[in-house]
Amino acid sequence: MAHDPIPELIARVYERHRDCDEGEVATYIPELCKADPDGFGICVVTADGRVYEVGDCDVPFTIQSISKPFVYGMALEDHGREEVLRRVGVEPTGEAFNSIVLDEATMRPFNPMVNAGAIATAALVGGASPPDRIARVLGRFGAAAGRELSIDQEVFASELATGHRNRAIAHLMLNFGMIPGDVDGILDLYFRQCSILVNCRDLATMAATLANVGTNPTTGQDVFRVDCVKDVLAVMFTCGMYDFSGEWAFRVGVPAKSGVAGGVLAVVNRQLGIGIWSPRLDARGNSVRGIRACVEIADELGLHAFDVMNYGSTFLRTLVRDP
Repeated sequence: MAHDPIPELIARVYERHRDCDEGEVATYIPELCKADPDGFGICVVTADGRVYEVGDCDVPFTIQSISKPFVYGMALEDHGREEVLRRVGVEPTGEAFNSIVLDEATMRPFNPMVNAGAIATAALVGGASPPDRIARVLGRFGAAAGRELSIDQEVFASELATGHRNRAIAHLMLNFGMIPGDVDGILDLYFRQCSILVNCRDLATMAATLANVGTNPTTGQDVFRVDCVKDVLAVMFTCGMYDFSGEWAFRVGVPAKSGVAGGVLAVVNRQLGIGIWSPRLDARGNSVRGIRACVEIADELGLHAFDVMNYGSTFLRTLVRDP
C-alpha cells in the first residue's frame, strides 16, 4: 500500500510548535484581542482534492489581509491588467503593511498586498451598489472555500470605529486621483472584506483553488480566470508577507499571504494549498507558529520553487512510495 507522508508530517510539525508561546495577539483592532493565543491549526488541501488537517481547523477567525489577493484577482477580472496597474503597482515596499506611503514617481500604492494598495483594489471591485459589491466578494470567497461564508459584524464594527489610519491612506490616494470620491463606501467594503469569517480548512481550500489554476479542487467549480491567477500568485510571491516577503521567498519559496488574525495561506502551484491559523504574531504582523510550520513543511516536502526536489506537479508521486 502506498505511503502518504503528509498526515505524519503535519502532525509532527503541529506537535513540535504547539507549545510555542512567542509573539502577541493583535490588539490594534480591539475585537482581535479576544482570540485564544494558544489556538493552532494546520490544513493541507491538494490540487486533486485531498484534505489533511490537524489541530484547531474548525475554529473561525477573520480573514483580514488574506482577503487582499482574492479581491485583487476580482479587480483584474473586472478591469484588466493595464487599468489595475495604472492604479496599483506590483513592487515590494520594505515598509510595514499600514504605512502611509505611495510611490513618489506615480503616486500609486506600491502593491495590492499592503493596505494602501488593497484599498485602491477594493475601489475597483465592480457592482451596481455597495451591497452588490460585498455580495460579489462574499460569493467569490465562498466559491473558493467551497462553502458559504459570512462577515463577523463585531470585528467589522471594531475596524470601522478604529480604522483612522486607513482613512488617512484613502484620503491621500483620493488627493492623487487613485480612487474615486466615495471614500466611506470604499472603506466600508475594505473593512467588510477583512472581517469575513474563515477557518483553517477554508484557507487551505482557497489556496488550493489558486494552486489548481482557479478551480476549486473539492467542488470542481471554476472560481478565478487562469490569467488572473498567474498575476495574483506573482504578487503574492514578492509582496504577500509584508516586510518579511524577501526572507519568506528565501526560506519557503512559494506565494503566500498572512493576516493579523493569525492566518497564513500558502500556494504551491499546481500541487497544493496550505492554511495555518495561530494568532500569536511577530513584530511584522505575521503568525509566529504559521511561519515556522510553513518553513518546516516546505523543507520536508521540497516545496521551494527553486528546490531541486520540487519536480513540479509530480512531487507528490515522488514522495508517495511503498514502504
